[in-house]
Amino acid sequence: MLWLAVVLVAGCAAPAADVQPPAFGEPAGSLWVVDHGWHTAIVVRRADVDRVRWPEVDDLPAATFVEIAWGDREFYMATPATAWMALKAALGSGASVLHLVAFDAPIAAAFAGGEIVELRVSRPGLEALARFIADAHERDASGRPIRLAPGLYGASAFYAARGRYSLAHTCNTWIARALQTAGLPVTPSGAITASDVMRQLKTTRAVH
Repeated sequence: MLWLAVVLVAGCAAPAADVQPPAFGEPAGSLWVVDHGWHTAIVVRRADVDRVRWPEVDDLPAATFVEIAWGDREFYMATPATAWMALKAALGSGASVLHLVAFDAPIAAAFAGGEIVELRVSRPGLEALARFIADAHERDASGRPIRLAPGLYGASAFYAARGRYSLAHTCNTWIARALQTAGLPVTPSGAITASDVMRQLKTTRAVH
């Protein structure tokens, strides 16, 4: 049990066929799913973000792209993280966190060595995704997002998030829910590991 918890929680610290049409209609933009090994993240163009639905994106430095990931707060922010933290998170964490990164480098260069899949998404799908991310923020009494600390790399930050991490709802489950919200044919149920998410994207066109 301990080794499984460590493997799954640690993640939260080839070309295929074209993607199926999004549920919200004709594709209007792109997002990218990045496999970091044990966990996945979503990348969007900052210009595609609807500020009405996710105004907090402007808290980040101006950049071409924004990477979004979610996970257990204690484990994700720890330096270094421990097996005990992983076990506690797997059994049901007390708090979660969003990790947001702003960057300008080409996506393939920014995440060299990792599998990257590009997904075509409709405009309503991108708007729904922006709202999903905005709703994931935990907020203070005035409704502002709670910035906790600098992030792990680049122009990044940790923000307090809603939801609890567990073996049944990992960082990869959260990513699958976000993709489903965007109108993509992804099922969160059973999406526990990064491989589970990427396996569902085999009908997409890989960027790298």
